[in-house]
Amino acid sequence: MKRIDWSDTRNLTMLMDFYELTMANGYMESGLEDISASFDMSFRRIPDDGGFAIMAGLEQLIQNLKELKFEDEDIEFLRSKNLFSDKFLDYLWNFKFTCDVWAIPEGTPVFPNEPIVKVVGPIVEAQLLETLVLVHINHQSLIATKANRIVRAAQGRDVMEFGSRRAHGADSAINGARAAYIAGCVGTSCVLSSKMFGIPALGTMAHSWVQLFDTELDAFLAYARTFPGLCTLLVDTYDVLKSGIPNAIKAFEKEVVPRGFRPYAVRIDSGDIVQLSKKAREMLDEAGFEDCRIVASNSLDEYSIQEMLDKGACVDLFGVGERLITSASDSVFGGVYKLVAIRKNGEVIPKIKISETTGKINIPGVKELYRLYDKNTNMALADVITLKGEEIDVTKPYEAYDIYEKDKKAVLKNFATRKLLTPIFEKGNCVYDSPNIEDIKSYCKQQVDTLNDTVKSLKNPGHYPVYLSPALWQLKNELFEKKMV
Repeated sequence: MKRIDWSDTRNLTMLMDFYELTMANGYMESGLEDISASFDMSFRRIPDDGGFAIMAGLEQLIQNLKELKFEDEDIEFLRSKNLFSDKFLDYLWNFKFTCDVWAIPEGTPVFPNEPIVKVVGPIVEAQLLETLVLVHINHQSLIATKANRIVRAAQGRDVMEFGSRRAHGADSAINGARAAYIAGCVGTSCVLSSKMFGIPALGTMAHSWVQLFDTELDAFLAYARTFPGLCTLLVDTYDVLKSGIPNAIKAFEKEVVPRGFRPYAVRIDSGDIVQLSKKAREMLDEAGFEDCRIVASNSLDEYSIQEMLDKGACVDLFGVGERLITSASDSVFGGVYKLVAIRKNGEVIPKIKISETTGKINIPGVKELYRLYDKNTNMALADVITLKGEEIDVTKPYEAYDIYEKDKKAVLKNFATRKLLTPIFEKGNCVYDSPNIEDIKSYCKQQVDTLNDTVKSLKNPGHYPVYLSPALWQLKNELFEKKMV
């Protein structure tokens, strides 16, 4: 089946903040359009005060960058604003994407202040990409990060993404399901996401099915006859223990087992799921359905799942909806797109933004990002941000500076390195083949497994170290001191 992209039917070139256009017009009117600029996307804090975030959204960004084109109606719309010069509007009408782009592969754990997307090209082009970069990476990285937290809370039990009806619009539902699957969910209730990305489509029944029939048993028997091979019955429409589970057992015995199948699951969507699941497990086991799984749903997240399991809930699968697809507990990823260097008259000039808020001070210069792995265990030790062209010598101890504490140093030993920023576009031509979603999902799990258990803790996680190379540390401090004078 041909994979379908949601952007196939729409041109998203005009998905930008208005100031990107006014600045771009201003650059041209000021004779600055030939300056080459380097922008970094980074983020400032991890949602839910977690130990790491998950990179996602790159495939959709690539698709949109390939299709950048200002239509005639776009030009006329902008002309109607009476703000933009004819020179600038002609430029947009003849627009051709020529930037170089690097990014961290989807599924990679990432940390604050690291460059996760890097754009280098003419200042006008690079400026116009700001919103497009941020909207894709911010949203899917947010949902992937939340989904991975929920998956880890489930302690090996399957998590199904059930949130499309509560998502913030169609794009949020479709791409949110994709991000959740990358991060470890086993499937989605969103049929369009299943069609577009090849994610398994999952679902059971709604309470309306049960309500439609004269009795709950009639409803279960009809459903079991229709879907005997994958029969999951929703048992909380009336009373889980007095009618739901007993009627489910009757339906399994009459319509599923005689057809050569075993019941798949029962779902509990309300009430005290811990106690209900324990008693339901006893009743199913007594009936000979030890293999029938119990699904829990009802506004779940990592905190409620962890609490349920700590109390001994007999739950085998979780259906997680609104609190996953909206990342309800912390719903902003907070990625930013900042100018870090320009090339003028053949000279690279690093740029820094100063702020009274320490977290808003960006790291200047054109950079590389390395992940260091312990040679003995293959576990991730730290990340090091360097200036472009710097190499880290793995044959000897490496001294680096803490990204947050100005004079704190560390000496790293016995490690292997891996560059995280991967070429995506060269002079506007895509040089990267996006992996299929199953490979991204497997890669994500493998990369998360390289992190220390303390970093993966849901509450009060351990700190994963991110360092600056000595040269980058010196550059940042020199620029900071110079701009503060």
